Amino acid sequence: MAQPEVRLSIGKEISTRAFRDNLRPYTMVFALLAIWIALAIATGGTFLEPRNLSNLFRQTAINGYLAMGMVFVITAGHIDLSVGALCGLTGATAAMMQIQWLPALGARWGVEWLEPGYITTIIAVVTAVVLGLVIGIWQGCWIAYGQVPAFIVTLGGLLIFRGTILGITRGVNIGPMDPSFRALGQSYLGFTAGIILAIILVSGIFAYYLSVRKNKLKYNLPVRPFWMDIGIACIYSALAVLFVMIMQRYRGVPLPVVFLIIIAVVCAFVYRRTQLGRYTCAIGGNLEAARLSGLNVRRVIIQIYALIGALAGLAGVILTARLNAATANAGNQFELNAIAACVIGGTSLAGGVGSIPGALIGALVMASVDNGLSMLNVHAFWQQIIKGFILMTAVLMDVKSRSSSR
Repeated sequence: MAQPEVRLSIGKEISTRAFRDNLRPYTMVFALLAIWIALAIATGGTFLEPRNLSNLFRQTAINGYLAMGMVFVITAGHIDLSVGALCGLTGATAAMMQIQWLPALGARWGVEWLEPGYITTIIAVVTAVVLGLVIGIWQGCWIAYGQVPAFIVTLGGLLIFRGTILGITRGVNIGPMDPSFRALGQSYLGFTAGIILAIILVSGIFAYYLSVRKNKLKYNLPVRPFWMDIGIACIYSALAVLFVMIMQRYRGVPLPVVFLIIIAVVCAFVYRRTQLGRYTCAIGGNLEAARLSGLNVRRVIIQIYALIGALAGLAGVILTARLNAATANAGNQFELNAIAACVIGGTSLAGGVGSIPGALIGALVMASVDNGLSMLNVHAFWQQIIKGFILMTAVLMDVKSRSSSR
């Protein structure tokens, strides 16, 4: 007779714990809305115009790629200070491949298709992503097998990559890029493609909530009322449709944002539903227990650094395409923005806890602050100060939340 009461008590306890765990992302959503409202008032509504929002989301995309990889790294109890420099290096490598190296080889071998075009764009993009992947594996080996602290390895990597960028670019801008390459960072989805994207997003949202509910019922876990799950799915679907509609009022959904959505879905799935994600949380939560349980810690560390390296390669390509050139200081301080985005979004610097959607919210917060303050003509030094205070406040919230949960 007491079973239903016990089950109800357990369900309430789980719901309370879930609400407490999700309170941080909810708080950041409300904080983001407050920032947007304040900036809209300060700019006379210009901040919320479709053109500026389109630019804002394009800015968020590049930092979002890095932030998603950083979630895995920080959750595992490590850090990556080189990701911004690696982003710049891979972007510079892609530019050099298309503009100088491949055409030089084509002229030497008499091969016409090595001139700037679609083929060289594909080669340059693949080279940049693979380079980031290989460098990530290289740094992961230093950390996993060399037992060198991640802080030192990636700090050294930052210096190495910055020096390499200066060496291959000679300190000058490399550009302009071929239109096929430039389209990766500057093109937009058309009206029909935008509608298709909205349909896919809505279908995916409903499929996700229904599948989660089905799995919980399958294993006799507590679930919310059906109407509540449908209501939440409707809210998120409405936001997705609203996003596409606003983007359509300017030129359409920016292609870098489409890439961001796809990669976010993949990274969230890997983080929550695969062994790599679970092992990453286990390593960051209790390294010694993970080792004693037979987990291959070294392999996991190499995998997460390979992941962030590949994402840095993609970010470098998108950055170069957006700027239509590779610059010597490309990616400067991007690593700090990525770390800040993760911490703001609920990833604990102590390891063991992270959130891909939270990191994207954090990246949007940082981009909103940069964008809004630039529109208000606030001096650059004030922007740095404000972002520093935001990061410190986020870390304070993390410390306090961990203290209260003990």
